[in-house]
Amino acid sequence: MKVTSLAVPDVLLIEPKVFGDERGFFFESFNQRAFNEATGLEVHFVQDNHSRSAKNVLRGLHYQRAPRAQGKLVRLVVGEVFDVAVDIRKGSPTYGEWVGEVLSAENKRQMWIPPGLAHGFLVLSDHAEFLYKATDYYAPAYESGILWNDPALAIAWPLTGAPVLSAKDAQNAPLGDGEVASSA
Repeated sequence: MKVTSLAVPDVLLIEPKVFGDERGFFFESFNQRAFNEATGLEVHFVQDNHSRSAKNVLRGLHYQRAPRAQGKLVRLVVGEVFDVAVDIRKGSPTYGEWVGEVLSAENKRQMWIPPGLAHGFLVLSDHAEFLYKATDYYAPAYESGILWNDPALAIAWPLTGAPVLSAKDAQNAPLGDGEVASSA
């Protein structure tokens, strides 16, 4: 597997080794030992999630506050998304910065989003099925979000028109107005 550190250094783009021929393809989507060796991390995943969304659906920007902050390893099994991570760790040299990558069923890329970062994605294909592994359980009392179009973040979402948002995501506050992670 190839691991690339992105502009927010703790966010990693992971490209698995894919074996393919005229029959199709095979790749190991997750191997704890290989992940730890390639990333230098020792994480423990406790929950897998699967979502399906239609074109132009924007989910996010979501996070869980400490002490229930979640790290996420995300990937697509159907379709294509623009996946975004925002550093919300106060004291981090990249606080308020974001990175975005196109993840798709075709490119098989994965992104590691460590605890203390907000996460969201925009569906670029007709629909997308998104899988993510989380390092802590869903804890509604600690969940929060940041406004997807916060002008201070200036995320360059590849949109043509308005996104489709949940009522909850439409009510998210800008980064400076919400509760965020306490340190890097």
